[in-house]
Amino acid sequence: MTKLLIRLFAGGDPGQAATRAKTGKLSGIVGIICNILLCGVKLLIGTVSGSVSITADAMNNLSDATSSVVTLVGFRLAEKPADDDHPYGHARYEYLSGLAVAAMIIVIGFELAKSSLEKILNPTSVAFSIPLVLVLVGSALVKLWLFWFNRVLGRRIGSDALLATAADSRNDVAATGAVLLAILVEHFTSWKIDGFMGMGVAVFILYSGVSLAKQTISPLLGETASPELQGLILDVVRSEPKILGYHDLMVHDYGPGQRFASIHVEMDEKDSALECHELIDHLERVCLREHNIHLVIHYDPVVTDDPELTRMRAVVQEILEAIDSRISIHDFRMVQGKENTNLIFDMALPGELMKQQKEIKRKLDDGLNSRESITYHTVVTFDMASFNE
Repeated sequence: MTKLLIRLFAGGDPGQAATRAKTGKLSGIVGIICNILLCGVKLLIGTVSGSVSITADAMNNLSDATSSVVTLVGFRLAEKPADDDHPYGHARYEYLSGLAVAAMIIVIGFELAKSSLEKILNPTSVAFSIPLVLVLVGSALVKLWLFWFNRVLGRRIGSDALLATAADSRNDVAATGAVLLAILVEHFTSWKIDGFMGMGVAVFILYSGVSLAKQTISPLLGETASPELQGLILDVVRSEPKILGYHDLMVHDYGPGQRFASIHVEMDEKDSALECHELIDHLERVCLREHNIHLVIHYDPVVTDDPELTRMRAVVQEILEAIDSRISIHDFRMVQGKENTNLIFDMALPGELMKQQKEIKRKLDDGLNSRESITYHTVVTFDMASFNE
């Protein structure tokens, strides 16, 4: 069924924006249909049987249907092209739709917790019937299929929003199982645990909502690019032999398919500037064509035939290695004077060392001037190591 739906309604290259939009909308439409049907059936059974947990589970299905609407709208808005007001496109709507879904899940979880607490304080019996059990088992099977369906779609296009939707369906299977367990326990033991099981479902829903919120907020805040994404960019850069080094890789995520990156590359100062410019333009075009990443490369000319500069760079690296092996330097330059020499460079520090900049610079200066015959002054620009890995 899943493969058939993909072939009919979401076929094409998963890397293309149009295919991504069709896949998201397919997930939303299927989710709306399935969850509305489940909500209607459970609401009827819950009202007849007097089970708060079944009624609550029906409301959870209704929230899932609403979530599917949000997903559908989110993917529809995300495919809008760039315009004057939003030159980087609208792909972040996909992240925003996931955040909206998380908020709705959390609200439903709180409401379920309130009704479950009331049932715990004032327990009432839940009617047992074979049709009721069959409805719950059928609901679990439908949700299990939705979990598989959304996971396949999410992995196909690399969508965290759809993978979160899949996880939500998986949680619903567990929630429905808890409701079924409460009914069976009361039927065979007379223990009224319906309210407790409803509270368990509420906690489960709240946990899912908070987890989903964290997952969708992270890219909106601007998280570190994944090692896989960094690797794609660096593979393009490393393919050019004239590039001697690189640093300050920054990736800006404006939503799936809308990624912009910048990087500094070091090239021999003796190479033709026009030739270097052409090579850089070529690498930028390759990155866009092969990986759909808008890459901007900054050219840093470096001196390669100055023995004293090479020696001093090695000395600085040795001192920093003794302080912390994770520290690296780049853009190393030297300005010699009659009485002292300036060493000018960038230093990349791990996040936990960023507050120790003054102490690290002091240790470096002391190390330099204790072993060299002339006075050195360091002019350091500090970077985050995450931009230089």
